[in-house]
Amino acid sequence: MPFTLRDSRPGDFAQLWAIDQQCFPPGIAYSKAELNAYMRRSGAFTLVAEDSGQTPIAGFLVAETGRRHTGHIITIDVLPSVRRAGLGSVLLTAAEQRLRQAGCRFVLLEAAVNNLAALAFYKRHGYFVVRTVSGYYADGLDALVLQKDLLSQAQAS
Repeated sequence: MPFTLRDSRPGDFAQLWAIDQQCFPPGIAYSKAELNAYMRRSGAFTLVAEDSGQTPIAGFLVAETGRRHTGHIITIDVLPSVRRAGLGSVLLTAAEQRLRQAGCRFVLLEAAVNNLAALAFYKRHGYFVVRTVSGYYADGLDALVLQKDLLSQAQAS
């Protein structure tokens, strides 16, 4: 399935929030205010994946450049109907490239300790666990913080 990536536009927000609600359970999914705030943070960017099928937006990713040469993947959301088609990898690779171009050496992200599919996905992409944050999510669930060295990955490719 072919996907086209682009930067988000203001008119995308309602659909992006609806996708986030489908992708994550209550307590982990973002409220409208939270998602809006993350997308508007200084240094943040939102990549939108469009497909040529039934849904114009199939998924999206929010990330930000940070201090000390470290980027942050805030969320990756892919509609359940298009999962396992490589879209998550396309979004993640594009975000890592943009972070690298912005001067980030490392990238961090959080994943729920019980989200085994996400943890396996990130491991396949070269991420490793650096710490656990107790009670990270609104429902009290712990998160694992994962990291990737963008420079060593770029040199290995």
